[in-house]
Amino acid sequence: MHVLVTGGAGFIGSRVVSALLADGHRVRVLDALLPEVHDTEPALPDDVEFMRGDVRDEDTVRRALRGVDAVSHHAAMVGRGREILDARRYADCNDVGTATLLVAMTEAGVERLALASSVVVYGEGRYRCREHGLVRPPRRAERDLAAGRFEPRCPRCGRDLLPEAIDEDDPLSPAYNVYAVTKLAQENLVAAWATETGGSAAALRYHSVYGPGMLASTYTGVSGSFHGAVVTGRPPRVFEDGRSRRDFVHVDDAASANVLALRHAAAGFRAYNVGSGTPHTIYEVARTLSEAAGAPEPVVTGEYRVADMRHIYGSTERITRELGWRPRVDFTAGIREFALSPMRTGAAAAAR
Repeated sequence: MHVLVTGGAGFIGSRVVSALLADGHRVRVLDALLPEVHDTEPALPDDVEFMRGDVRDEDTVRRALRGVDAVSHHAAMVGRGREILDARRYADCNDVGTATLLVAMTEAGVERLALASSVVVYGEGRYRCREHGLVRPPRRAERDLAAGRFEPRCPRCGRDLLPEAIDEDDPLSPAYNVYAVTKLAQENLVAAWATETGGSAAALRYHSVYGPGMLASTYTGVSGSFHGAVVTGRPPRVFEDGRSRRDFVHVDDAASANVLALRHAAAGFRAYNVGSGTPHTIYEVARTLSEAAGAPEPVVTGEYRVADMRHIYGSTERITRELGWRPRVDFTAGIREFALSPMRTGAAAAAR
């Protein structure tokens, strides 16, 4: 196949490029090289065709799609930003950009798409009450967080809940932050495109992706923030009580999911969790990074952010069953390698 990778100079996108080349495909990259993410020209393989341009520009996207068989769509604003103050920028980049791409794909007859989605579309994770079974807790109240009560509570009896692995058919509730809302809007746009055109669309709901080449800024997630601390000999600062659970998946495993999704090409829209299948606490990640880098032990601060999710990790049964995908990178080995790996910089990192 000839594959267009939007955002292909970025953290995950560049690894998707490498994975596609290794699988025997031709690759074209479209990337705006936004200064928040890139402070140097991209170092892409020589056999990759690079186009600098914005996915929101109709003429640029039409040119980028010429001769293309499939698209891996990673061009987007990522992370939390300034929350509601950045709503227009996030909606413009993520949702208008995706809509522009879908129109151009329809005009060009391109029928395969893998979308870089996110676990944030679920909102809070899946929980079970010992008395009331599966429940959907409301967003945690600031008064509880300030008092050190971090576990979500049953909306019916008020007891602490037991977290479980979320699956792709669980309800979606992204109203925790602007970024999450725009990611779900991307999925809905892509699903509408697949329904109307008969195209093949896979929404890859990335869990906490980490690895070499992450953006060294405060919005890349906890692993990026912890990395910035340990490489300078500082202890990672762990929010809440350190017991929040996430699923950390290596960037090379996330990239391989894209290759398999584009190969699969079943008509219609399908969402897939992309994670390791094994949750780890935030403190465990910080401690493993500190040990690998020879940095001080993590400090549990009790600080919190109201819009943060407590526990979110997912089942990978569907992607294993339908696409044959399995993560290859062991958590401990991957985190230790990451601790000693360089990260990329941009204006966002420089402004810290």
